[in-house]
Amino acid sequence: MDNTNHEIKNKGLHLVKADKDNFWPLLDLKVTKEQENFVASNAVSLAQAYDTNADGHFAEAFGIWDGDTPVGFAMIGHNSEEYEDMADVMRHSYCLWRYMIDQRYQKRGYGRDALKLLLDYIRSFPDGEEALWCTSWEPENDVAAKLYHDFGFVDNGEKDGDEIVAVFEL
Repeated sequence: MDNTNHEIKNKGLHLVKADKDNFWPLLDLKVTKEQENFVASNAVSLAQAYDTNADGHFAEAFGIWDGDTPVGFAMIGHNSEEYEDMADVMRHSYCLWRYMIDQRYQKRGYGRDALKLLLDYIRSFPDGEEALWCTSWEPENDVAAKLYHDFGFVDNGEKDGDEIVAVFEL
C-alpha cells in the first residue's frame, strides 16, 4: 500500500540539512532504551555522513523539526558504501541509512510524515536518478517493519548483514 499521497498530519514538520549551526540539538535526540540496538547514535551517523562525503560519495543527514523543535534525525545515501554482506539493491538505489524519532516525540505521526518529506526530497534525485529507494531494519524491530510496510516499502528478499531489506519504487 502506497500512502505517499496522504496529507502530512504535523503541519510544522520539515527537514533541515544537518550542519555546524544545528547539529548540537540533533546529538541530544535519543530513542528508547529498548530501541538502542536498532539504530546508531546520531553522533555516529553524523560522523559517517561527513566521512562518506569526504570520500566523494553522497550522504545527506537531516534534522526532522516540528517548528523550532528537533524531533528526529534521518540520513540518506546513494551509492555511498561498499562492504561485505551488503544487499545488492543498495548499490543502485537511494538508501534510508538512518532514521529515528526521539523518544519524547514517538507515537505522534512524525515517523510517517517525515518519510513523506524524505520521499519528496529523494524524488528530486539530488545525486542522480534511480528507480528505487531502499531501507533495512533488524528482524526484531516490529515498529520499523510496520512503519515501512504501511508506507509502501516491500521486502525484496535480500539481507543487509542480518537486517531485512525493503524497497520503494520511485
